[in-house]
Amino acid sequence: MRTQSILNLLVIDDDQLYAERIVDLLGSYYDSVNLGFLDDKEELLKALRQPWDTLVFGQAYDMNFTEVVGIVQEQGIDLPSVCLINKDTIVNAHNEAGLPSILNGTMVKALSADQEMAVVMAICLLHDNLRSRQQLKTLQHVISEAEQRANVLIKNSKSAVAYIDQGIHIFANDPYLQLFGFESMNDIIGIPVIDLIAGGDNIKAFKQFLRQFDKGNRKDVEFNFESKRTDGSTFEAKLQLAVATLDGEPVTQIIIQQNNANSADVAKRLAAAERKDSLTGIDNRLGFELQLTKVYEQAKQGALTAGLFYIQLDNVGKIRSSLGLQGVDTTVQQVAYALDELMTNEIEGNSHVSRFSDTAFTILVENQNTAALEKLAKKIGSTISDMLIEVDKRTTSTTASIAIVKIEKNTPEPRVLLERALDAINQIMIETSNHGDTYHLYDASEHANSDDHALAESLVDAIANNRFELSFQPIYDINHDRSDFFEVYLRLPLADANNTVLTPDQFMAVAKAHKLLEKIDRWILINACKKINDVRKSHPDARLLVQLTNASLIDKKLPSVASQLINAVGGKAGALTLQFNEKDIADHLTVAKSQFKTLNQVNCQLGINNFGSSAKSVELANFVQPDMVRLARNYVDSLDNPENLETVKSLIMRTNEISVDVLMPYIEDAATMSVAWSVGARYLQGYYLEAPSNTIKVASES
Repeated sequence: MRTQSILNLLVIDDDQLYAERIVDLLGSYYDSVNLGFLDDKEELLKALRQPWDTLVFGQAYDMNFTEVVGIVQEQGIDLPSVCLINKDTIVNAHNEAGLPSILNGTMVKALSADQEMAVVMAICLLHDNLRSRQQLKTLQHVISEAEQRANVLIKNSKSAVAYIDQGIHIFANDPYLQLFGFESMNDIIGIPVIDLIAGGDNIKAFKQFLRQFDKGNRKDVEFNFESKRTDGSTFEAKLQLAVATLDGEPVTQIIIQQNNANSADVAKRLAAAERKDSLTGIDNRLGFELQLTKVYEQAKQGALTAGLFYIQLDNVGKIRSSLGLQGVDTTVQQVAYALDELMTNEIEGNSHVSRFSDTAFTILVENQNTAALEKLAKKIGSTISDMLIEVDKRTTSTTASIAIVKIEKNTPEPRVLLERALDAINQIMIETSNHGDTYHLYDASEHANSDDHALAESLVDAIANNRFELSFQPIYDINHDRSDFFEVYLRLPLADANNTVLTPDQFMAVAKAHKLLEKIDRWILINACKKINDVRKSHPDARLLVQLTNASLIDKKLPSVASQLINAVGGKAGALTLQFNEKDIADHLTVAKSQFKTLNQVNCQLGINNFGSSAKSVELANFVQPDMVRLARNYVDSLDNPENLETVKSLIMRTNEISVDVLMPYIEDAATMSVAWSVGARYLQGYYLEAPSNTIKVASES
C-alpha cells in the first residue's frame, strides 16, 4: 500500500493540454499532482519563489533549456529537469544509440514528448532522487547543528563541560579544568572520570549510572555526588549527561554544576546595571554595543535589516562656556528623554536608544527602508533643534549632526559600522564648516575603491543583482584555422563619480577575505555559458575558456555544476574549458589531480594559466593531465631575445610531448605575431589579433 504523496510539477511549454495529460498519467503514482504551467522568463522567476519537485521543459516564448538551467542555478535551487524535444531540435539531444545524451539524478536530456511513458518514468525517478538528496541534506544538517550547539555551549558556558569516551576524558573547557584544579587540557586527557569522584559508594553508584546511560536509558541523566579536586579537597556537585558528537564521532557530554544560584542572580543584576547610563537612564555604550552585535548577527543571517543613527550634539562648547557642566548635563539629559519618547511614538517596530559618549547618542531601528531612515533623521534633527532647554532659569538650545548607516545581510562587523558612522559625521563637518545641523547617509558604493569592506558589499551586490560585466577575447586555433574559442574576462563597474571599473587583480583579495570566491566563480560560469549557448545556435563549435580561483579548484560541487552547464549548452567535450592558476594547482596538487579527473569525466576540458612560472611546470602538467596550458606573460615579453626564444620553444616542445596543447597569449604587435607562428603553440591570443569585446563575435572562416 503506497503512502500519501504529493508532486509539485513545473512545466515550461506552450501546450497546456500536453502538460495536463502528463499530470493525469502521474495520478497513478501520486495522491496529488500540483501543476505549475508557464512559457516565459518573467513567469519562471516568479514561479521559482515556490518549491518544485521536478521541472519539464518543452518550448518557451523567450527562453531555451540552457537559460532555464542557468536561472535555476542562479537561484541556488536543487530542481531536477527533464528536457523534451520539440520542433527546434536540441543539438546533441541523443547519443549514437538514440538514447538521451544526458541521464542522471538531476537531468534527463532529451526525451521525445510523445514518449509519455518515458517522460512519466523520468519525472518519478528524478523526484525520488530529489527526496533522497533532501533527506540526506536534512540529516547532515541535523548532525552539524547538534555538534555546533555543543561547541557553542562549551565555548560560552560558565558551567564546567567535558566530553568523555568510554569513561575517559577527551576534552574539557576552562571552567571544568579550574573546577578540578587542572592547569591545562593536556593534564586531563586520558584520565577516567571516576578519578574525580570521592568515596567508594559514589564511585560504585556512578559506574552503574554511566552503564545505564550507555545502554540507552535516558530516564535519569543527573547524578548528585561529591567531587574530588587534584589537591584532594572535595565539593558537592550535580553531574548531567548528554549524547553528543566531537569531530563527527559519538561521545558523552558531561556538565557539572555547583550550587551557585544566588551568585548567578547577583551577577545578572550587576550586568544589567553596567549597561545603564546613570545620567539619562537609557542604555550606555556597553548596552548599545551588545544590542548592535545582536542586530548585526540577525541581519547577517537575513532575519532583518536595520539602521544605525549616530547623533552628535553640535554646539556643546558654547553651552559649556555659558552654562558650565550643569548646562551640558541638562542638555544631554533632555535630549535623551526626547529621543526615547520620539522612538516610542514614531517607530512601530523595534528601536533602541543609547547614550554612546558624553554628547553623542546612538539609535538602532529595525526593518526600515532607506527613505524611512532619511525621513526619521530629519525628524530627529527637527525634534532636537526645536527644543528649549531650561537650565537654572536660563534657556539654551542645540542642534545635531546625524549619521545614518544601513545594516544589511552583507554589511561588515559592528566595529566597521561605527567607523562608517564617524566618517559620515566628519563628512558633515567638512561640508558645513563644522556647523552641523544636518544628516548624511553612508553609501558603501561611493567608498568601494578605498574601503575593503565597502568593496566586499559591492561584490555581494554584483553577485546578487548581476552587476558584473563579462568580456570575451577570441583565441586563434592554428590547427583548424579559426577563432571560435573565447576566453572570458570579469570586470566590476563601481557606482562612483569616476565610473571606475575594477579588474580581478583589484578585488579578488577582498573577495577571498570575505569568502566570495566560489560565488563569483559560479556567477562567471553560469552567465558565460548563457552567452555561449546563444552563439552555439549558429556556430555549434564555439567554446569557452573560463579562469576560476582556487576556491573552485577544491570545490567538490564543481563537477556537478560544470556537468549541468555543459549538458545545457550541448554536451560536447570542449564546449567548456576551465582554467586554474599554476600556483593554485601546485598548492593543491593531489586535490587538483582528482578534480581534473572528475571534470574530464563530465566532458569538461582543463587548462593551466600562468604556465611556466616554476621549474617543474611540465612535470606538474604531466601529473594533472590538462588539455591545454596558457603561457606566463614573461615568456612572450622576451621573444626578441634569441636565448629566451629557444627557452620558449623548448618549453612548448616538452609540453607537446605529453600531449598538452599550448596557448601563447599577450601577442600585442606584429613582431611578436611573426615569431609566435614558429614556436609550436596551437593557440594564439592577444590585442594584435583582436581585443576583448562585450559580445561574442565568431569570425567567418577563411
